[in-house]
Amino acid sequence: MKKFTILMLCIATLGLASCKKEVLVPDTGLPNQTIETVINANQWTYSENNTRLSTTINFPEIDDATFKNDGILVYIYPDNSVAEYKQLPMVFDAQAYSYIVRRGSITIDIQTSGDNVLTPTKPTAPIGLRVVIVTSSQ
Repeated sequence: MKKFTILMLCIATLGLASCKKEVLVPDTGLPNQTIETVINANQWTYSENNTRLSTTINFPEIDDATFKNDGILVYIYPDNSVAEYKQLPMVFDAQAYSYIVRRGSITIDIQTSGDNVLTPTKPTAPIGLRVVIVTSSQ
C-alpha cells in the first residue's frame, strides 16, 4: 500500500510540475498611431553656445492623456539615399540624435558625440520623422 501511495504521489508531482501556466491577453484593439512628417533644413536652430542643434515639431496628438499613459517612439530617416528609419536616441555621422517629448510637441536635438566644443553640422536636406504612439490600456 505504501508503494502504491508513493507511486501515485510521484506521478501527481510529475504531472503538476509539468503544467505550464499560460496567460492569454485578449486583443483589446488599442489604436496605436503612426505619424510621419518631414523636418526641413531651415527648421534647425543652434543653441546659444553652438554645441547643439534643435527643432521642435508640434504634435497635437500628444495630449494630456497620451503624455501620461502612452509610449512614444521616435524614428528618423537621416540619409535619403538609404531607405531605413533609425530609432532615437542614436549616433549618425559622429552626431548624437536625441529627443524630448512634451505635451503637444517633440524636440529633436543633434549634438556632436565627441568633444563638447565641436559644432554639430546642420542638415542640408530634409529628414524624415516617424512618431509611433503606442496606446496603453491604463
